[in-house]
Amino acid sequence: MTLAEIPVLETQRLVLRGPEAEDYPDFKATFSSYRSRFMGGPLNAYEAWMLYAAEMGHWHIRGFGMWMIHDKETDATYGMAGGWQPAKWPEAEIAWIIWPDKAGKGYALEATSAVRDYYYAQKGWTTAVSYLDPKNLDSIRLAERLGATRDRQAATIDGSDAVYRHPSPAELDGTQLAHGIAMEISHYADPLFKPKGWALD
Repeated sequence: MTLAEIPVLETQRLVLRGPEAEDYPDFKATFSSYRSRFMGGPLNAYEAWMLYAAEMGHWHIRGFGMWMIHDKETDATYGMAGGWQPAKWPEAEIAWIIWPDKAGKGYALEATSAVRDYYYAQKGWTTAVSYLDPKNLDSIRLAERLGATRDRQAATIDGSDAVYRHPSPAELDGTQLAHGIAMEISHYADPLFKPKGWALD
C-alpha cells in the first residue's frame, strides 16, 4: 500500500491520516524525549529518523500501519495510533503514542478506538494485542479502558513485555463496553468536561 492509498479516518474531534514528511518534527521531539522511554527511547536523531522511515515503510510492506492523529479543526498533530507488526512480532499490535503536551485529553482513547474499529470492520481482524511495558501504567490503563485484558498465555516480543488482548468484534458489538467507550469519548469532546485525578490518554 502506498502512502497515497492510506485511508483517512475521522472521529468526533480527530482526523487520522498516514504519516507525512512534515509531521516528522513532532515525532522526533517525542521520541527524543523521556515520553518514549517505554517504546525504546529516548532515541538520538538518527534512530528517530530511521523509526519514522519504518512507520512509512510499514504501510507498504504490511498493508496497514500507524496513522498520524490530527486535530480536525486546527490540523495540529497530537500523536500516532494504528497497527504495528515489524519482524519477529508474534501478532499484529494496536499501538499508540501521544505527544507529551497533548496527554490527558482523551485523544489516544478516541483514536485507538477508531483504529481498532477500522481493522475489525474493514480488514477482517478478529483479535489484536498491545505489547506494553509492565511499568507503563498509563498505557495499561488505556488498554483496560478499551476492554483489553492481560493475556499471560500469549507469546511476548522479548519476555519483558506484558501482552494485553483486545476484545474481539463479537465481544464489542452492541455491548455495554462499546457504549462506555463511546460515552467516555463524548465526555472528553465536551468543552465543559473537566476530568479529575491523574491525567489519562
